[in-house]
Amino acid sequence: MKDNRLLEMRVFKALVDAGSFTAAAHVLGLSQPFVSQTITQLERRLGVRLLHRSTRGRRLTEEGERYLVSCRRILDEVEQAEAEISAARSQVSGDLRITAPLAFGLDQIVPRLPAFMAEHPQVIVHLALTDSVANLIEENVDVAVRMGRLEDSSLMSRKLCDLQRIVVAAPSYIASHGAPNMPHELSRHNCLMWEGPLDHLNRWPFLVDGRAQSLLVKGNFRSTSGQTMFELCCAGMGIMRLAEHLALPAIANGSLVPLLEEYRGQDDTAIHAVFLPERELLPRIRAFVDYLVQVFVTPPWSRR
Repeated sequence: MKDNRLLEMRVFKALVDAGSFTAAAHVLGLSQPFVSQTITQLERRLGVRLLHRSTRGRRLTEEGERYLVSCRRILDEVEQAEAEISAARSQVSGDLRITAPLAFGLDQIVPRLPAFMAEHPQVIVHLALTDSVANLIEENVDVAVRMGRLEDSSLMSRKLCDLQRIVVAAPSYIASHGAPNMPHELSRHNCLMWEGPLDHLNRWPFLVDGRAQSLLVKGNFRSTSGQTMFELCCAGMGIMRLAEHLALPAIANGSLVPLLEEYRGQDDTAIHAVFLPERELLPRIRAFVDYLVQVFVTPPWSRR
């Protein structure tokens, strides 16, 4: 039987601290319906009301006040117990669950795993590569590598490096369709586009006459997979705004050609390793995050 009592305590504590279901969901990185359902299930299981609900807001019942005190004590003891046990280990060991974007994971994370695992042979790595944003609590993820801007949350993060993107196309595309000379000429070209949560990346930033501009591009192909878009770009299917870790090597070997270089806008984004605060002291997590920070202090693609 699945025991969700610690999760229920965590959600209840976050709800009280944050003041609303929406704020608690934001802090925990969960959906608002999941938080609401968890509190309902908790009250049903305990057989008491923990919250008074009215149009003026919510406040704790007497039972809720007592339960909150217990929640804080138990969650603090769990975190302290894990930290003490982990700190006592002389060897980094245990299951390490990692998630990363597909293209970046294949290109940059997978090649770095052998050295880390050779240094820490007692660590068992579980790697999931996906362009979907993982929920660290629900999916039991230890470390998530994330590209772009981090949303405000209760997650801890370590910056690995800056993230820049370059507008590129394959020589075959340019031979067939020509190359845009000005950003506004992209309206006459086929651009490879993101779909889903990352569709904001379809608005490309440029600097024109010293002023920042952004253009919403269009095209006949959309995908949730950056790796798929990269491969189609190399095949001459369209123009793409591609992350440097893939763009620079492809430009160097002639697979892709940079476009609109004199108008390139700077991305105010980065690549981070994120993890839950209570897991920061676990040796396997600290060791892996420290390793990533060391690897990317000078991005590998910038050394080529």
